[in-house]
Amino acid sequence: MSNFNYENALAKKAIHEIYMAPTKEDGLAAFEVFLKTYRDKYPKACACLEKDKAQLFTFYNFPAIHWQHVRTTNPIESTFATIRHRTRQTKGCGSVPATLTMVFKLATTAEKKWRKLKGCEMIEKVINGVVFKDGEEVLEKEKVA
Repeated sequence: MSNFNYENALAKKAIHEIYMAPTKEDGLAAFEVFLKTYRDKYPKACACLEKDKAQLFTFYNFPAIHWQHVRTTNPIESTFATIRHRTRQTKGCGSVPATLTMVFKLATTAEKKWRKLKGCEMIEKVINGVVFKDGEEVLEKEKVA
């Protein structure tokens, strides 16, 4: 615990308040509070957040049930962890085609253990261009208003 930095813990909590906000409006408000509070202490981080602001809040335009999956990189990390582990153990396979074959086989084997996304039935709506606001489907009447 000697390396625990109270200031960093507060900054981390403030970041969590941004992306865990129930609505985009609340997230944007938390975003502004974070920038106001930490701009002097963490100027590069704040500049990076400001540059990518539009992308950071895009997930509010998807169904709320997908937010858990959008907020994490775990599906990508866990898939490639298996591949990374195996390629380290074999120290490469010698040739590029052999390595690609091994990676393909490992990925298809890992695929068998994948779970469906929560709300997978909503993916069709997303693909078909249904509009979502704060995780909820926007009905035609609301679009006009």
